Amino acid sequence: MNIIPSVNLNDFISEDPVRKQNFVDAIGKAYEEIGFVALKGHFLDDKLVDDLYAEVKRFFSLPTETKQKYEIPGIGGQRGYVSFGKESAKGKKEGDLKEFWHFGQYVEDNPKLKAEYPENVTVEELPNFNTVGKEAYNMLEKTAKYVLRALALHLDLEETYFDNYIHNGNSILRPIHYPPITEEPKEAVRAAAHGDINLITLLMGAQGRGLQVQNHKGEWIDAIAEPDELMINVGDMLSRHTNNKLKSTIHRVINPPKELWGTSRYSIPFFMHPISEMKLNVLEGCIDDENPKAFDDITAGEFLNERLIELGLIKK
Repeated sequence: MNIIPSVNLNDFISEDPVRKQNFVDAIGKAYEEIGFVALKGHFLDDKLVDDLYAEVKRFFSLPTETKQKYEIPGIGGQRGYVSFGKESAKGKKEGDLKEFWHFGQYVEDNPKLKAEYPENVTVEELPNFNTVGKEAYNMLEKTAKYVLRALALHLDLEETYFDNYIHNGNSILRPIHYPPITEEPKEAVRAAAHGDINLITLLMGAQGRGLQVQNHKGEWIDAIAEPDELMINVGDMLSRHTNNKLKSTIHRVINPPKELWGTSRYSIPFFMHPISEMKLNVLEGCIDDENPKAFDDITAGEFLNERLIELGLIKK
């Protein structure tokens, strides 16, 4: 497959069983073959998208010393600010050419989980930043819930199989700023080739060339969304849970051509995580003679911790 298929969530949430099944079949096929789809019909309206980008650009335009006030030690970068070059892809020594922010879960009905997750960090200089971030977080989480319902049906599970695992899940909204490039990078790129940790990722800001996806032949293909689309891909947790039936695809963000080095790039992924107790054990329905069980049993929390150590965000 050399193009990213496009699907419309309105088909799934329609009352028409044929449209709904067509959506399930299309997204299931795409995730088995390339691990990415472009999704129309999500729950973010144009005003919310515009407001979020405006607030994000205001934050990253703040002086470095102001942003660094919001870099919280001891939490592996799970909330607040992470400064330029601090994260690297698994197996890479060079830090990615980016800085980013993390909004986390807003727990309102589970004191145990509320105590387990770090608090969200409030930016004092920007009164609307946290309000807009929370609204976008909630709309992306709602979109992700319906995508996972479609995937549950594709896997012959109950439609609501994932619902209890993702309610109050350890999901992250990550506005990223790739600053202008000021000198020839030795080895670093804006985001080195990697797979995502989580169940699925919903990406805002995949318009314009930069994001590339590796297909099964090892070829890099451009993943460019329409203005009204989110790019949504399978993460390693879901790939592991489905014994690689649904593919977690390696992707990267390449550096722009030299004439565009002076420009910033912004993208905003939402990483849909389950609660840490979710067992990622391979589903029985994804094991057969041709596809024996490929992964040991592990919980989502254990897997996340392993990966944050590999990324350099948590020290052993």
